[in-house]
Amino acid sequence: MIYDVVIAGAGPVGLFLSCELRLANLSVLLVEQAEDPASPLKRMPFGMRGLSVPSLEGFYRRGLLDGIEAQRVDGGSGGKSAPAAAHWMEQQRRPAGHFAGIQFYHDRIDSSQWQYHLPSPAGTGMAITMESLEAVLVARARAMGVEIRYGFGVEDFDLLDDGVSVRAGGETFRARWLVGCDGGRSMVRKVGGFKFVGTDAEFTGYSVEVEISDPDKLRTGRHYTPTGVYTYAKPGTIAMVDFDGGAFHRTQPITLEHVQSVLRHVSGTDVTLTALRLATTWTDRAYQATSYHKGRVLLAGDAAHIHSPLGGQGLNLGLGDAMNLGWKLAATIRGEAPADLLDTYGQERHPVGAQVLDWSRAQVALMRPTRSARALEAIIRDLIDTSDGATYFAGRVWGVSLRYDLGSSHPLVGRSVPDFELSDGTRTGELLRSGRSLLLDFDARPQLEVFTSGWGKRMEYLANGAKDRLGLSAVLVRPDGIVAWACEDTPDLSEAAKAAARWLGEPAQESGSMAAC
Repeated sequence: MIYDVVIAGAGPVGLFLSCELRLANLSVLLVEQAEDPASPLKRMPFGMRGLSVPSLEGFYRRGLLDGIEAQRVDGGSGGKSAPAAAHWMEQQRRPAGHFAGIQFYHDRIDSSQWQYHLPSPAGTGMAITMESLEAVLVARARAMGVEIRYGFGVEDFDLLDDGVSVRAGGETFRARWLVGCDGGRSMVRKVGGFKFVGTDAEFTGYSVEVEISDPDKLRTGRHYTPTGVYTYAKPGTIAMVDFDGGAFHRTQPITLEHVQSVLRHVSGTDVTLTALRLATTWTDRAYQATSYHKGRVLLAGDAAHIHSPLGGQGLNLGLGDAMNLGWKLAATIRGEAPADLLDTYGQERHPVGAQVLDWSRAQVALMRPTRSARALEAIIRDLIDTSDGATYFAGRVWGVSLRYDLGSSHPLVGRSVPDFELSDGTRTGELLRSGRSLLLDFDARPQLEVFTSGWGKRMEYLANGAKDRLGLSAVLVRPDGIVAWACEDTPDLSEAAKAAARWLGEPAQESGSMAAC
């Protein structure tokens, strides 16, 4: 059998991408190196991840939000109780996120500054364990017909004239395309010869679950010290950073004695640990592939970019890759895409990845155990507690400020489509579950309906009013929920046609006059 796509890596990014491809009825094989995807690290407090606005909107638009909502661990209705590590949940003011551990709060955020952001069932953030998220995505992928093979790590591959021959788990598979979602040590990236450049580690980070004989010697919460940073949540969840240049990461076994030594060094106490239950290390190494696409091989998620987990943006960055890539790769395989559509994946996502890597580097600079870093921290604390400061940081951390440069002067083009509540009670997010493009016509103009017919099943047309249309008369939305064209007055069909052809290809038939209605 020749698969349309083989995806390496069955983490959230690979799973979500496989579902996106199955929306277009493509055959998908998902291979994963781990024989058992379950891991205690994925369900412990430091396995918890925060989902940002673009990720939640993506799940909402594909009908996954209810299943994920049921697994949330941040106190939402129907959700699970929060792990002990979420010490911020016990605070009186409701934190909205953080930058290098410096929190900003909901009561300081001025959402009116976000012109096109409407309240949505997706919300602005959610905490979930990796185990729970993967369970929801595995169930959806299997229900959609994705073939998943565990214990099949990619070993090598060869490029063919019309596809790729992939060796994984001792077997060989043929595919038209290969996508590497196989993590920071991606075999697909290495075999494919992708350049991977960036900055090396300044520290080794530790996430541990321990038993402590004298816990009162540690203060709960996050603390900067003259020798590093540590965060402690009772009874024994600790994250800490030791500025050793990343020397310990994956170089030797993590022992109780070593963890105690580092904790004493970082905390400045003589605390005693009696048991080490779980432990993992990480660093602030920040690298990015110079290209996400070579021939019939693509990269997404950590295979394309790695950085420290500070701020929890790595998962969201990868999910955004999957949402952006899925429909473009599907249209390319189905022969419906403009010639350069797949090139726009890297053009749009590489700058976003570079921004996140710099966001991570900026946090590291603030965490360094130096006098200048502490002085800078004091300034950031003052700024982040202002309305403009909190709004800026929320826009970045939540992903509300994300905008692709699509070459339009309209401020909505390139942004996520607002979740309009339409006159019949339906919402925009519910209309994107088919994975097709959508033309929303708030004024029910016959010319727009005729115009849409030229793209057949590639574009859906809906004439409906909205409770708050934000001054718009019509909006063309890409399959990933990004606005491709927007109009506030009389639509110019020639401009709409350019946008539609740019993302969906030329119309199959004459779609009416290209003049203004």
